[in-house]
Amino acid sequence: MFPSWMKDRSRLGKWLDRKGVTQEWLAKETGLNRSSISDLCDGTVNSPRSGTRSKIIKALRQYDPNVSASEFW
Repeated sequence: MFPSWMKDRSRLGKWLDRKGVTQEWLAKETGLNRSSISDLCDGTVNSPRSGTRSKIIKALRQYDPNVSASEFW
């Protein structure tokens, strides 16, 4: 596994790294596929559907109640 500073990361991926939130946790909380979360975190997918964004933001608000989709997309 590469250190986080060596990985290509999207703004979402960098946020998760800073907060210590795992992609596995986010997948479980949102009900999204683990590979979908990975694609969002490495920048393979830059513009998720609105339903996907909503699920992610709802889960991330457990860590930061003020988080907004505009921070990531």
